[in-house]
Amino acid sequence: MSVLRSAFIALSHNRPIRRFSERSSIGNKLSSRFVAGLEIEDALRVAEQVNRQGMFVTLDSLGESVTTEAEALRSADVYHRLLDEIAARKLKSNISVKLTQMGLIQDPALAERIAASLAQHAKSTGNFVRIDMEDSSLTQVTMDIVRRLHAQPDIDGAIGIVIQSYLFRSQNDIEKLIADGITVRLCKGAYKEPAEVAFPSKADVDANYIKLANLLLNSAIYHGLATHDEKMIDAAKSFAALHSINPSRFEFQMLFGVRRDLQRKLVAEGYNVRVYIPFGREWYPYFMRRLAERPANVLFIAKQLLRQ
Repeated sequence: MSVLRSAFIALSHNRPIRRFSERSSIGNKLSSRFVAGLEIEDALRVAEQVNRQGMFVTLDSLGESVTTEAEALRSADVYHRLLDEIAARKLKSNISVKLTQMGLIQDPALAERIAASLAQHAKSTGNFVRIDMEDSSLTQVTMDIVRRLHAQPDIDGAIGIVIQSYLFRSQNDIEKLIADGITVRLCKGAYKEPAEVAFPSKADVDANYIKLANLLLNSAIYHGLATHDEKMIDAAKSFAALHSINPSRFEFQMLFGVRRDLQRKLVAEGYNVRVYIPFGREWYPYFMRRLAERPANVLFIAKQLLRQ
């Protein structure tokens, strides 16, 4: 499985295949399992459907590593439109943003200004911005930006971050974030990382996930546990029950198109569930990472291809 994972992660960076896939009708059809659609309206329609099922939503306009300021500002405009639409339609939804989509690689100061503007907009509409985490080379700069923005009075409480349990540094990062009062979305991680910064085995990643989840649950801050792994979910449930932590104090987060049965089951049991809904024309890298994460996704897509 590690070979298959590495292959799909490598494919996620293949520009010729990406260009072909994102422009082909069959590629767009296959991606629809995990991507809500190509346009804002597609994502908003799916968000309304998910809300009606008793679940919260996070909307993500797909795209990463822009190369110009103009591209970064266009990406930001999509998110500003989303915040306005969420407020107008009274959706139970927030937004998730990648800083590389806001120009982080070319100009970190630009990315920070854009993130600040989005967080201020979110604050003014009673909403929230989750800053997504990318590969480990960007972990520190992402941490620094989020902590600085959270400290601003006009943003406080309207910005959070994602932490990945496969990184050695994550416990130290979470302890700092909790001390700052910053909400965390905990996931396992979906990038190929060098052995000197990340746990090499799944068992170690899982063990660290549980340890970090317990730290989050034990804090007074509302956090999100992002996983489809029932062992991780059961461990969180058990810890919460043992320590009399009310289910209203945290939420489970899952991806659009993955384990819908489990999403519904958790809602029926009284847990908060949030579904991460991506959309947009630049869906290929995200799609490849979903295939890398879970072999069952590959089988599903193969069946769809055969039907085509």
